[in-house]
Amino acid sequence: MTAYLEVAEGVGTLRLDRPPMNALDIATQDRIRELAVEAAGRDDVRALVVWGGEKVFAAGADIKEMQDMDQAAMVARGRALQESFTALARVPKPVVAAVTGYALGGGCELALCADIRIAGENAKLGQPEILLGLIPGAGGTQRLARLLGPARAKDLIFTGRMVRADEALALGLVDRVVPDAEVYEQAHAWAARLARGPAIALRAAKESVDHGLEADLETGLALERSWFAGLFATEDREIGMRSFVEKGPGKAEFR
Repeated sequence: MTAYLEVAEGVGTLRLDRPPMNALDIATQDRIRELAVEAAGRDDVRALVVWGGEKVFAAGADIKEMQDMDQAAMVARGRALQESFTALARVPKPVVAAVTGYALGGGCELALCADIRIAGENAKLGQPEILLGLIPGAGGTQRLARLLGPARAKDLIFTGRMVRADEALALGLVDRVVPDAEVYEQAHAWAARLARGPAIALRAAKESVDHGLEADLETGLALERSWFAGLFATEDREIGMRSFVEKGPGKAEFR
């Protein structure tokens, strides 16, 4: 098994497990899609951590496997590759990538599918596909540009260079840098905090931001307006407002 899902106290961990470097072969890509769909549908998963283990997140695609693929094979496989990663990006719950060691190529693209990225001090990220005569093919040209802006994304994609955690933080490629030994612990703590929050409102917030960025401002505002009004029909909204009136802000218990 190249990846598996563990769940405890509302937090799921999608654990990559393909030693030694978590190379993302076709079987692993397909498994990521399966687990993302499973996590999205499970009521006991209220937030998700994506983790490659203590030493490495994912060092990229399985080049040996790709070397034997021709254009026709990749045309057939390209959509499935993107759909695997998009399944993770579309999980309607908070998702955090816990990045240790290398997150390169497909590994970096996988991390980009999370809502935030917490990296270890010795993490290294990048999109080195250009050095193989390729470009990122699992969403990197699109998600990286949306996250960093086109100029910074082009710098990383055109040069294929790796960036260390401190530069990744300065660029906005990661959101927090912590000691390597604390990466999973802090990622899990972030997820656990949100797992105790209002699940439907969190989904509304995520979809409003993500889908809004894919549309024009007017469409995004209409989506926000629809979700905002719809949340007034939820039990969580009743709990949140009643708690605010009776106890003050920030004390609602949604579980």
